[in-house]
Amino acid sequence: MKLSFSNNAFVHFSVFEAVERIAAIGFQGVEILADAPHLYPYSTSRTDLDRLRKTLDRTGLRTASINANTAVGFYGRDFWEPLFEPSIANPDPFMRKWRVDYTKICIDMATALNCDHVSITSGRPVPGTDPRKGLELLASSLDDILTYAQKHQVKVGMEYEPGLLIENLEDLSTLMNRFDSPHFGANLDLGHSHVAGEDPEAVVLRLSSRIFHVHLEDIRSRKHYHLIPGTGDMDIPGILRILTGAGYGGFVTLELYTYPHQPEDAAKRSMEYMVSIMTPSGRT
Repeated sequence: MKLSFSNNAFVHFSVFEAVERIAAIGFQGVEILADAPHLYPYSTSRTDLDRLRKTLDRTGLRTASINANTAVGFYGRDFWEPLFEPSIANPDPFMRKWRVDYTKICIDMATALNCDHVSITSGRPVPGTDPRKGLELLASSLDDILTYAQKHQVKVGMEYEPGLLIENLEDLSTLMNRFDSPHFGANLDLGHSHVAGEDPEAVVLRLSSRIFHVHLEDIRSRKHYHLIPGTGDMDIPGILRILTGAGYGGFVTLELYTYPHQPEDAAKRSMEYMVSIMTPSGRT
C-alpha cells in the first residue's frame, strides 16, 4: 500500500501549492480535487494541466485519484463544502447531463495526469423522486460514463456515504453486480463504512479486487466527521492488516477536508501516525 493525501483539505491554497506542501510532508501520492477551487473542469485549461503535471513530476508525487465527488463550482461559491448535486441521478435531464459531461471531463483530466482512477458518488435522494427512479437514472448515466471510461482506460470508483442514494455496502454491491465491468468498482471510504456500522473485514472481502482506491480517516462515536487517524474510535492498524491480507496494494488516501483551517498540521500528524503503525513494506 502507498500513502496519499487528498488536497481537498488545502482549499485555501492553489492546487499547485497544495501538491508542493503534500509532497514536502512525504506522501507518495495526492488525490486531486476536481472542483473549485482546484481542478474544476470548466475553469481548468490545458496550460493548468500541463503545469500541474510538471509539478507532480518534479515533486515525485503520483496522482492517486481524481476526486469528482462534489460540484461546488457549479454554484460559483467562494468557499468549499461537500455539495453533491447536481448528480448523475438528478431527475432534471439538464442537471443530470451536466454531471455526466463533467465526469467525462474528469476522465480526460485523469488521462492527462497519468491517473487511472476517478471517484464519483450517486448524489442524494432528491425530494419528490422515488429512490427506485433515482437508481434507474443513476444506472442510465453510468452506462454512458463507463463507455467513455473504457475507451480511455480509466477506472471509475463509486464512493458510498450515509445519506446518499448509494449509502452502504449492500447498495454498492447491488449496483456493481448490475455493471459487470472491469472499469467500475469501489472508491472505498472506510470511515463511511464505519459510520454505517459495517464490519471492515466483510466489506473488504466482499468488494475484493474491485476496490480501486481507498479513503481513510478516523471517526468518533460513528458521527460522520473526518478526523486525523489515531484520534477517533476506528481500528486503523486492523484495517490496514485487512487490506494487506486481501492483497490490496493501491493507494490509501487520507481524506481530511474537515481541516481547511490547518491542512498541513493535519497532513503531518496523519503521516506521523500512519508511519508509526506501518513497516517499510506497508504492513502493520
